Formats: sequence, structure tokens, C-alpha cells
Amino acid sequence: MPGRSATMPKLDIDTDYIEKLAEIIDRTGLTEIELAQGDLKIRVARQVQMMVESVPRPPAPAEPSQAAVAAGATAPSDVPHPGTITSPMVGTVYLAPEPGAPPFVSVGDEVREGQTLLIIEAMKVMNAIRAPRSGRVARVIVQNAAPVEYGEPLLILE
Repeated sequence: MPGRSATMPKLDIDTDYIEKLAEIIDRTGLTEIELAQGDLKIRVARQVQMMVESVPRPPAPAEPSQAAVAAGATAPSDVPHPGTITSPMVGTVYLAPEPGAPPFVSVGDEVREGQTLLIIEAMKVMNAIRAPRSGRVARVIVQNAAPVEYGEPLLILE
């Protein structure tokens, strides 16, 4: 728009303040901080390349068999698979890089450490979830475009 730049107020940006916010992000492991005061909003974010480690998820409550209760043992199905890859964040999972494209991985695929397994969109940022180790995809637990919670199982590597 002609003449608009003359009426646009100049932003007085405190770069030291933004640097302190960036330090907080680095120190805490957060991916972004957003602050608002009146009409002014400041958002400091970083792009994260996630390397997901297998974190055991607490077993879902299940009804143990009479024999297991009597023996004081847990049922084998209550123990998470050691190759379970869980979600490191809340978001929407995508199994392919774009609609209509083949999935990053399928059951039976051999993957190598660092290979992208899927992506999770969180706050409009696409986060690649990478294989923490080499292995074979034994099971894909989530559906494409499904919401996921922190710690939710995504797939299993053997």
C-alpha cells in the first residue's frame, strides 16, 4: 500500500530480552515461548529435529487372569514392547510427507538409525520422529492424521 509505511509505527525491539528468551528455550528444552502485552506479541521458537527414544508407557489397566493374581505375577501383555516408539508431544501424526504420498515406513520395512518414521504436527510445526536405532517395523499403531498424546505408542521396532 502506498504511504502505509509512513503511518506504520516503528517497533522498539529489545534484542537482549529476546536473547534471554532464547536462552530459556535452550536451557529448558522448550520449542517456543510466546508473550503478549497489549497489542504486542513476541514469539521465539526453534525448529526441532526430534530423535525419539523408546520410553516405556505405564501399562493400561487390564484384568489379570486368576492364575496371575494367585501367583502375584503380571500378565505378559501388561509389559510394553521394548521397541515401542512413543510420542514426545501432543499433536497430529502423519505417516507420509504429504497427502497422497507413500508412507515414510510400512510394516516389515528395515529402517536405519535416524531415518524418519513419521511426523507430528504440533502448533503448526512439523516434527520429524526418527528411528532411535536400526531395526524392522513390526507394527504401526497410529492412524494417519490422528491426534496423539504425549507418551502414546506410535509404532514398534524390532
